Amino acid sequence: MVSKVLERLKNDIRYRDKIAHVETLPAREAQYCEVENLPENIMNYLDKNNFQLYQHQAQAFKHVRAGENVLITTPTASGKTMAFNLPIMEQLTADNDATALYIYPAKALANDQLQIIKSLESDLDLKLISNIYDGDTPKSERPWIKKNSRLILTNPYELHLILYWHHQWERFYKNLKFVVIDEAHQYRGVFGSNVAFLIRRLKRICHYYGSNPQFILSSATLANPQEFAEKLIGEPFQLISKDTSPSGEKHFILYNPYNKKNDLSVHQETMNLFLFFIIQDLQTLCFTVSRKMAELIAMWSKNQIGEKKPKLADKITAYRAGYLAEERRNIEEKLRSGELVGVTTTNALELGINIGSLDAVIISGYPGTMISTWQQAGRSGRKHKDSLVVLMAFQNPLDQYFMNNPQFLFDKAHENAIIDLQNPHIVKAHLLCAINELPLNKKDLKEYFEAEPSILSDLINNGTIRETPYTWIYNSNDNPAFQHGLDQISSDIFKVMHSNRLMEKMERSHAYREAHEGAVLINQGETYTVETFDSERRFINVAKRTVDYHTQVLKDVDIKITEKIDQREIGGLKVHFGELEVSEDFYKYKIMNYRKVLGTYPLDLPPLKFRTRGVWFTLPASLKDELEKKFDGDEIFAGGLHGTEHALIALFPLHVMCDRFDIGGLSTPYHPDTQEPSIFIYDAYEGGIGLAEKALEVFEELVDSTRALVDNCQCKDGCPSCIYSPKCGNENRPLHKDATSYILKKMRQNMESGKVEEIIPEISQIAGDGVKDINDGISLKDEPSPENISMHPPQAPAKALAGSGAYVEFEALDKLRERGKELYANGESEEALSFFERALEIKPEDAHLLQYKAMSLEQNGNHPLALEYYKQAHALDSKDEDLLYHLAISLYNNKEYLEAKLLLSDIIKSNPQSDQAWYLLGVILQAQEDIYGAIQFYSKALSLNPDHEEASESLRKLL
Repeated sequence: MVSKVLERLKNDIRYRDKIAHVETLPAREAQYCEVENLPENIMNYLDKNNFQLYQHQAQAFKHVRAGENVLITTPTASGKTMAFNLPIMEQLTADNDATALYIYPAKALANDQLQIIKSLESDLDLKLISNIYDGDTPKSERPWIKKNSRLILTNPYELHLILYWHHQWERFYKNLKFVVIDEAHQYRGVFGSNVAFLIRRLKRICHYYGSNPQFILSSATLANPQEFAEKLIGEPFQLISKDTSPSGEKHFILYNPYNKKNDLSVHQETMNLFLFFIIQDLQTLCFTVSRKMAELIAMWSKNQIGEKKPKLADKITAYRAGYLAEERRNIEEKLRSGELVGVTTTNALELGINIGSLDAVIISGYPGTMISTWQQAGRSGRKHKDSLVVLMAFQNPLDQYFMNNPQFLFDKAHENAIIDLQNPHIVKAHLLCAINELPLNKKDLKEYFEAEPSILSDLINNGTIRETPYTWIYNSNDNPAFQHGLDQISSDIFKVMHSNRLMEKMERSHAYREAHEGAVLINQGETYTVETFDSERRFINVAKRTVDYHTQVLKDVDIKITEKIDQREIGGLKVHFGELEVSEDFYKYKIMNYRKVLGTYPLDLPPLKFRTRGVWFTLPASLKDELEKKFDGDEIFAGGLHGTEHALIALFPLHVMCDRFDIGGLSTPYHPDTQEPSIFIYDAYEGGIGLAEKALEVFEELVDSTRALVDNCQCKDGCPSCIYSPKCGNENRPLHKDATSYILKKMRQNMESGKVEEIIPEISQIAGDGVKDINDGISLKDEPSPENISMHPPQAPAKALAGSGAYVEFEALDKLRERGKELYANGESEEALSFFERALEIKPEDAHLLQYKAMSLEQNGNHPLALEYYKQAHALDSKDEDLLYHLAISLYNNKEYLEAKLLLSDIIKSNPQSDQAWYLLGVILQAQEDIYGAIQFYSKALSLNPDHEEASESLRKLL
């Protein structure tokens, strides 16, 4: 039925021209595995419910039994909860005193999971007395829970506040065997950095009472899973990432309302698709960008369909945070039973609340991260059911980038999740909490906080803590945990009041940006206007009003470089990283109706000054003359720099998981510290939170994606889909799209140059007499397209692999490897991939197995993912020439020419007789239109191997 609906959509005149791309993700069969020596109660539970464990669930059993920390990153609906619940229940069955702590990021999720755990507890005949302990737990029940419960579900905010009362939980902490952190990818940025120190405080208390709990993390797929987990917890982890659960075929539609001009808003387009699916009898979940929009789309849909099909209208509703718990549970149950056919929601249903299997999901607006996109998409098509997913694009650069570059969504590794353990304000806040919980000694300071005693100097000097011969102790009667929230860095917090009631708290930077005097503030989908803004008392008073306008603040930014920490040379472009002093002057704000400015008003706020960390790079001043000769207009150079800054920041969240408001930027034709045209990108938080530092690693990918965004945008002079920014403090002036495109092109050329210019003559010298004399005139009419050049990598390496220490319930490593090699040699890449992945489950850090997996992916046409695995293999074995050559081919296939040339130059230096390396260098130079260099290297390849057919044919066509 789903495929028929897709065909109708493709042929419907209202929708067909707006379908930018359809990706069909194939169905997948389950892979099962038995676990030996299960206790009788778990065996009976599995038999009674006709459950078979998937391989990744069995793998979790293996690692938990071995006492290892486990990180599970399989997708939504793959059975992650069962993967950690059953091995924990096994341990709690064996030890009647053992306890477990489950930490969830949202109360609704904890409530949902409590029902699952209580049902499991009953089926297994366990008396765990599982309970939720959070801010909603009645005071009368709290002492009994502390005394009796063996399994507690809570959230980080509650844990932060109650750690001080650990002596009341001595029984629980003394026997704590497991800490489960579900939806762990939520703990990133400021929140994640705070939670990382909260976990260290928890570990310190556990060790005080003599326990050393195992940590089990469940997360969405990340680009840096183990790095992330190890920073969050401070311990090594075993990664389980391969999904062995079944899945139906999923059709993923990228839908761009801006492909064709019409009078409908993106929200009306969303409603139309929502109703289209419902009428076609597809149970549909629609994710929206706000609570208000969830309510509106549900209301519009009910009104539109109600006249003709009133019974169907009754089966449509909205779901969001803010509803009573009974209302939310009622909607969840009706979704599971099929009583509801359409639900609009915020990201409240993104997390793992059980709502059953849906036919279709609409994601109205890119939710900000690829992780959230796939979490939401995973709500449809569970088990063997086919499904549809629609990503509805808004006009902003991120959404439009995916519409023009769908492979980034489907082939690219997900974002890096960042945790920063260096922010001095966060470190000090948690040190105060830790000292208040237990006196702190030097050993604990180093072990848990990786800090030196000097960090405590100002706390001692101002009397907050007191130093004794062996420890530091807290010198006050208050609880510092109440002064430091997990969502904040500084203690400079404003209170937003409505009708003498505290509505929310926000840091000063947020208050300046969103809640200045005269601002329109949105809270839980309702609009308020700011009536009073008291900067000294940190007090904001608002009034609830319905208005048809919004406000936008304008600011000037000044940056001083205070310290250079690191530098990376990418070809001829130098990217710097260091400490910055930022001054932001919020000087006026605009009242706007959509894009129409209704008025501009001054602000009288003291400048916001903070120290942070950022990256910056410079461009030659000669670019100004180049641009002014090439293009017409005013402020061409400044407009190009400004557009480049905007576009880089817009696509930054593609590579590093954050919101564009988490980072700031500055572009200037002259900066006094660099004395050159400069562009800065910095963390928009006091002390920094590690975002800009990660930019140093992903800078090439950031530039390439930004260039693709600008060049593929169909506008003439710049628009919200490419170089306009909704947060620009300079009213998006000056901006020059052509100059932006030119600057990005020059940056890429600079990144390709530099070292390569040094390498080419050096390699040519190695070539020696093998290079033929070439006439000055070279005909290019028969030049082959680089995409059509035949590349035949050498035969897969047949080296012996070390034996495996796999558990008996898993297949033998050597059989999996050999069968995979046979299938690969026969061109059956999909089947080969399955065998190599199963082998990697047994021995995940085997360079040759990773190479085989990459080769299978490459044979199947998945070049971006193949490159990821070649890089993993190279990190484990950097000397194997065959692996190096395969990696170079993969870099070429992914158009990472600079890295490929550098790698091939290393191969040639160690083995000048490698005809394949010379040939591939020729292919790359030809792709870059360096025909003379290509001829040199094809000739050298032929001189080493006269039978090299590809080199001979390529040279013939060029000559």
